[in-house]
Amino acid sequence: MAGQKKTKQPKANMDAYIEGAGTVVQQPIVETLEKNYMPYAMSVIVSRAFPEIDGFKPSHRKLLYTMYKMGLLTGGRTKSANVVGQTMRLNPHGDQAIYETMVRLSRGNETLLHPYVDSKGSFGKAYSRDMAYAASRYTEVKLEAICAELFRDIDKNTVDFVPNYDNTMQEPTLLPSTFPTILVNANVGIGVSMASAVCPFNLTELCETTIALMRNPDHNLHDTLKAPDFPGGGYIVYDYDEIDKVFKTGRGSIKVRCKWHYNKPSNCIEITEIPSTTSIEAIIEKIATLIKLGKIREIKYVRDETDLEGLTIGIDLKQGTDPEKLMQKLYKLTPLQDNYSCNFNILVHGYPKVMGVKEILSEWIDFRMDCVRRRVNFELAKKQEKLHLLKGLEKILADIDKAIKIIRETVSEQEVIPNLMIGFAIDEIQADYVAEIKLRNLNEEYILNRTKDIESLSKDIGELNETLGSDKKIKNIIIGELKEVVKKYGQPRKSEILYDVVEQAEDFVDETPDFACHLFLSKEGYFKKITPQSLRMSGEQKLKDGDSISQQFDATNKTELLFFTDKCNVYKTKALNFSETRASAMGSFIPAELGFEQDENILKLVCTKDYKGYLIYIFKNGKVAKVPLNVFETKTNRKKMTKAYTDKQEILEMFFVEENTDIMLTSSGGRAILFNTALVTPKQTRDTIGVCVMKLKAKTEVHKAYIASQEFALQNERYIVKSIPAVGCFLSEADDPDQIKMF
Repeated sequence: MAGQKKTKQPKANMDAYIEGAGTVVQQPIVETLEKNYMPYAMSVIVSRAFPEIDGFKPSHRKLLYTMYKMGLLTGGRTKSANVVGQTMRLNPHGDQAIYETMVRLSRGNETLLHPYVDSKGSFGKAYSRDMAYAASRYTEVKLEAICAELFRDIDKNTVDFVPNYDNTMQEPTLLPSTFPTILVNANVGIGVSMASAVCPFNLTELCETTIALMRNPDHNLHDTLKAPDFPGGGYIVYDYDEIDKVFKTGRGSIKVRCKWHYNKPSNCIEITEIPSTTSIEAIIEKIATLIKLGKIREIKYVRDETDLEGLTIGIDLKQGTDPEKLMQKLYKLTPLQDNYSCNFNILVHGYPKVMGVKEILSEWIDFRMDCVRRRVNFELAKKQEKLHLLKGLEKILADIDKAIKIIRETVSEQEVIPNLMIGFAIDEIQADYVAEIKLRNLNEEYILNRTKDIESLSKDIGELNETLGSDKKIKNIIIGELKEVVKKYGQPRKSEILYDVVEQAEDFVDETPDFACHLFLSKEGYFKKITPQSLRMSGEQKLKDGDSISQQFDATNKTELLFFTDKCNVYKTKALNFSETRASAMGSFIPAELGFEQDENILKLVCTKDYKGYLIYIFKNGKVAKVPLNVFETKTNRKKMTKAYTDKQEILEMFFVEENTDIMLTSSGGRAILFNTALVTPKQTRDTIGVCVMKLKAKTEVHKAYIASQEFALQNERYIVKSIPAVGCFLSEADDPDQIKMF
């Protein structure tokens, strides 16, 4: 009633209706992953990421089948938006995802060796990151002619059909392609914990290889299948062992180079084809970076000259540059030579499987034989059905008047077919067929013309039965179809093959400028590289309050720098990686520049150009280690090396010496020794604990270490020891270690 106050209903006790509500049940993580994560992972792999033996992912198959049902195989083009809208009946994952799939299948995008979509309008380019495709309302599409081979006899029960997501229509689980599409066009996918990358092969070579395998399972693939063939062209650097590995295992790496020519009048290199794994923008950015770093000095300018005629990258050269040598350098340093990593992970009967080329073709042959067998069964059933009807019609020929009389004298329409069955000893299907013949066709001429096909039908049925019983005949059908495909759609290779290419083993000449410089390192970790001219014109070194210069060196721009830290790490870099500065500048903060760990500080800087000499580690327990500096030399540009020295004992000091020298140690017990580093045997292990040099009493330790000059050693012979370990002499007050001249 209006104005009546509503009473609040008590909240229902849900625990009374839900068994076990509110209880917490422990579940092992392995069981949780198996029940919750594994179904998701398999769904991604099976329903999205990986292609099946027909060569298509579900998104590709749904799109192409939709276009086929729209009549776009033989009709004119339609707006891409129309196709996208229709495809959502099979693939309801958003129009943008569907359109992007269409773009990659189109001729205009140039992603595929044999495109499936005939496109009109801007579809972007596979070789350009920035060249975008137009919206779907502007572009137009239809199916390419080769798609007729994808759908041949699809209406003859060659493949299974399943309901779509809302059970309103049927869609094929696979496409009955008449050629091995799985290896004709590239297919890349990333699933959960696994990936797939199938490189394309030339259609003619692949079909010939498939035919050869059907005739001889032991056929050598290399006789007919040379190497992959990429839609972007370029050169394939032939490596028999690597290609053989791909053929046998489905894994390996194919090396692809760009195609270029030298325009002598303009002193310019023009690149017209690039590896399919890179883009114009990535190449230009890499070259520009190398120019800025000074690693390439032969190039004046690099630009993108791509137009409607196709891809072109222009590289202007400086006078006197050898274009061949420059390209060899660019192959090493840029994506102009790149590797296509093969991983032939394909779904077979619903499960991912990594296979070699021969195994994939064998699986496809089995799949195609099943398609042909199902088609023959379909045709056989149709012919048997027709023959059955004609044999019933043949019996009518014996007495047409009798058939007319039976029909005329039958009172009820429902009795016509049973009476015909009785009168001519035919079954219901045959009787129904006879009863449906028009009155004008109940003449001897019509019936004779129809029954002439009985003999040819019987012959066809016999041949079809023979075909079903012979794998050889089914293979011959497939071979004939493959030959037809080659004749219609075969094309020359786009990727040329380079045989006997000798890779340059030696490194390129480093053209980085080398000049004299002075290096300074402060206690707080600030580093400066100053040229002699700048240093002469400078005043005092600018430093933070309380900071001071701890090390300084006369070096060159190519000097290698090793920063040893108090956490047993060494960070490697080069002087050329730092900009020249002035004494009035603060300099570069090394821990930030090289990415030190938290609370990690510099212990010592070592400079070298040839990694000759030794590192001498002095430990507080009296032990000394001697390690050749070349143990820190690496072929790769490693920036950080751990275990630069042992962490099992506390380090006091570290010295770099080019040759054996004298070192003085003083202990907290007041003793001192002067020993030559020749007494210590060098070790190749970086974190060696060394050998005992100074014997120490309990609760004493080495607390100072110095490199002694020859003059000091001659004046203080009483501290010199001839063998180690040694106790040493008491240090007199007159011998002040802090006055020792350092190297």
